[in-house]
Amino acid sequence: MPTVSKRYTELAAKVQDRAYAPLEALELVKANATAKFDETIEAHVRLGIDPKYTDQQLRTTVALPHGTGQTIRIAVIARGEAVAAAKAAGADLAGDDELVESIAGGLMDFDLLIATPDMMPKVAKLGRVLGPRGLMPNPKAGTVTTDLAGAIAEFKAGKLEFRADRTGIVHVRFGKASFDAAKLLDNLKALQETIDRNKPSGAKGRYWRSLYVTSTMGPSVQVDFTALQDLKQEG
Repeated sequence: MPTVSKRYTELAAKVQDRAYAPLEALELVKANATAKFDETIEAHVRLGIDPKYTDQQLRTTVALPHGTGQTIRIAVIARGEAVAAAKAAGADLAGDDELVESIAGGLMDFDLLIATPDMMPKVAKLGRVLGPRGLMPNPKAGTVTTDLAGAIAEFKAGKLEFRADRTGIVHVRFGKASFDAAKLLDNLKALQETIDRNKPSGAKGRYWRSLYVTSTMGPSVQVDFTALQDLKQEG
């Protein structure tokens, strides 16, 4: 049995076994983010879907109004002049067949992989390496594109790709403990609206089952997702 620290036990005691109003939940998570670094704030959404069926899968992107607070490392697989264009647009890594071979050999020094459509037959061979890490480029997620500069700018600014895991749970980082609660709420609202907008056609019964938010080292806090859905986005 893993041991639970005294710090964590004390923080968990402050969290009641109930669904909190969205802003109240975020303020509590921020208050419990007492580590010596700027903790990441994450959302964990259980949905009423079974992703083993193709019409119950969820994979899309969300543009967080205030970004994630994290620096994202982007690799681009392209050819010819597009490689230089990707580097000029801010890609951390960019290349053609040589980069494909490097990734096949174990190079994983990036958080997101973008590819041009003409390179996808070669990228497809990396499925066994990229798939388990959720890094395989996908047109629906905006990571297979000819507009490399636009895609790089969007993802650097806070656009995130996410998917439901095999149990139907979505895990998304949506800010830092240093963000004020209102900005975290804006980001969480954007995530909720994206999940609702992209509801799989085969989803049956109740779509949202639960929503929890947590910080890297803190206890999770349940959020009243109905109250979140009822909120009107400011601006």
